[in-house]
Amino acid sequence: MPKKAIKPFITYSDQLNVLTQKKQLNISDLSYAEGKLHDIGYYSLIDGYKDIFYNPMTRTYEEGTNFTDIVALYEFDENLRSLVFKYICHVEQKIRSLISYSFCEAFSENQSAYLSPTNYNISKKNSRDISKLISILTYEANQNTEHSYVVYQRNTYGNVPLWVIMKTLTLGQTSKMYSFMLPSIKSKVSVHYGNITEKELIQYLKVLTIFRNICAHNERLFSFKTRFEIPDTALHKKMGIPQKGTQYLYGKHDMFALLIAFRYLLDKEDFKSLKKELTKLFNTFSTATLATQKSKLLHAMHFPPNWANITRYKL
Repeated sequence: MPKKAIKPFITYSDQLNVLTQKKQLNISDLSYAEGKLHDIGYYSLIDGYKDIFYNPMTRTYEEGTNFTDIVALYEFDENLRSLVFKYICHVEQKIRSLISYSFCEAFSENQSAYLSPTNYNISKKNSRDISKLISILTYEANQNTEHSYVVYQRNTYGNVPLWVIMKTLTLGQTSKMYSFMLPSIKSKVSVHYGNITEKELIQYLKVLTIFRNICAHNERLFSFKTRFEIPDTALHKKMGIPQKGTQYLYGKHDMFALLIAFRYLLDKEDFKSLKKELTKLFNTFSTATLATQKSKLLHAMHFPPNWANITRYKL
């Protein structure tokens, strides 16, 4: 199949002409619009955030769409990333604390404990990945000089306990570490989340890891979907999420799935704060755009119309 011609470079003025003349986008303040293109870039702003306002059949914007609508969505997503990252860090801190406490309670504070493959759920399937994890832990404990608190433990005590080394691990590494723990350790950790099994917690952590990376890399978040899924939950049923066969149509690997994950992984007050801040973001977006745009945004995020009822149901 022949490749399309490379898109040529065009000036800010030409970009604005394309948007207004060819794409039929309303731009009331050309100077403001050019400033945004200069600060953000056409690709990141327009190509990244036009979808809910754009008709791909006609290749024009829907009637009444203004340049400021696209900017409002960009800013919504920017603030959404900050909000999501904040609460993923809350989950991350708790899981680190629970893993290190439960593991050390069982095997001691000596670094030799977490560097020994016998203290993990060794199997033919896991052995290679466990070896990789132990290599990472060995480097962090014995060689890495980037973290002063690790160097202090190493030089002062000749030992870096797990509760110290956990701070050096990424959420992805922490998630894998939990999945390789002995069943008894995994159970001690998952019990702190109430209605989550060890297997379900692994699923949640995988999904959170992907979303955390999206936030950290400053990628578009609001419409993102991951190939990993969270478990089917009581909330899916209680909130009446529609199904196709036995598969829920949303709330499995999208932004609403992330909200459900937060409902299970955050404490009650933390989740209330998250919901309050998220509602504020939606209201700010609605104020900056036409009233109909909020429903388009919720649809793109795979949020059901009754999403705010998520705190009404017991888990």
